[in-house]
Amino acid sequence: MKRLERVRRWARGIKRDVVVLWLAARDRRVPWYAKLAAGAVAAYALSPIDLIPDFIPVLGYLDDLIIVPVGIIVVLKLIPVDVLADLRATAMKHTGQPVSRAGLVAVVSIWVLLAVLLFWATLGPPAAVR
Repeated sequence: MKRLERVRRWARGIKRDVVVLWLAARDRRVPWYAKLAAGAVAAYALSPIDLIPDFIPVLGYLDDLIIVPVGIIVVLKLIPVDVLADLRATAMKHTGQPVSRAGLVAVVSIWVLLAVLLFWATLGPPAAVR
């Protein structure tokens, strides 16, 4: 039971830290490079769709279990400690989970680009390009 409770606390912390990153991307006290990284990780984590769909065995949960938490940990290290404490306090008061339309657009754009590249690689470039 102790291990299960530890995992639950970790998951709650990850959810809170996603909101912290969402707030950090908009905070003027955060350096520009940390804002950029925080915005990218938060947009992907809050996107309603995943880059790797969950129905794909093993790989589908790779982003949820490894990529997003590692991204959160790395970006949190870029934010000044005093600002991070303020943002965590604000995130605890924040009700509801924000949704990232930018993350949705980015993921859909990547899928469309991959589809075009796959189509082009399979059938060759269009006649106008040749």
